[in-house]
Formats: sequence, structure tokens, C-alpha cells
Amino acid sequence: MDSQSFRNTLGRFATGITVVTARSADGRPVGMTVNAFTSVSLDPPLVLVCLGDMTSDLDAYTGRGRFNVHMLRDDQAEVSALFATRGADKFGGVAWHADDDGLPSLDACLARLRCRVEAVTDGGDHRIVIGRVEDLWHDDTARPLIYFRGSYATLS
Repeated sequence: MDSQSFRNTLGRFATGITVVTARSADGRPVGMTVNAFTSVSLDPPLVLVCLGDMTSDLDAYTGRGRFNVHMLRDDQAEVSALFATRGADKFGGVAWHADDDGLPSLDACLARLRCRVEAVTDGGDHRIVIGRVEDLWHDDTARPLIYFRGSYATLS
């Protein structure tokens, strides 16, 4: 088994797309597209995101205490691509505001979770960040953006 075969096989698992946002140590809003996201527990309410070891501003997500997870709508492939681009002016291209904790919060999405870092653990070439959900919001009328076999998809 090589890494490309592993990647291709995992690509057969359809996932939702999220954008995770936080504040850097110097107060800048930071954000990135993440599809390695899942719920962990209902009581207490826990989720996890996996962030690559080479993630710029990794400490903003793992060591600053709080982060937001935004589940993207089926019309937000451009938002996903923007937040997946290194060096892009990510927050100049989308409508957002600072939430009650000062975290960057996208104005439009399918759902949003505000999380406090509960634990961070090693996961090979990633950090597994477990967040305790402290606040949430969702849109009952929107549909999810999905990633499958290396491409965006929507529910029909």
C-alpha cells in the first residue's frame, strides 16, 4: 500500500466540508478548510478536527483556547477553495464578523459551532483537536457541500 492508494481509497468516503476559524497570537483572523471533522460525544458535546502539522498558525487552533467550525452550504464551493488556499486573503473574500468571543464567524453557512479546546493529541502527521461545543447555530433550509473522490458534490 502506498500513500496515493490510501488517499484514493479514503476519497470514496463522502464528507462534509468545514471551515475552521480562530485568532492568531497577534489577533489576526485565521481560517482553513477542513474535511476531517466529526462528532465525538453528545454528553458532553464534543467534536474533533484534524489539522496538519504543517498548518500555518497551528497554535491559533490548538493553543489559543477557542475556535469556530462552519459547515458549508452546497453553494459555497468557492468559500471552501478560498480557505484551502495558502497565502490568500481569506477574510477579504467573505462576509464575516467577530463573535462574542472575538472569533471570526462566517456570516453564511449551513451550521456553526463555537468550541473550546478540550484536548490536543498527536495523530501521525496531524494534530487531533477535540473541542467542547459551547454554542451552536444551524440553517434548516440549506443543503450541505460534500467532498467525494476529489471533487465537490451536492445532495440531489
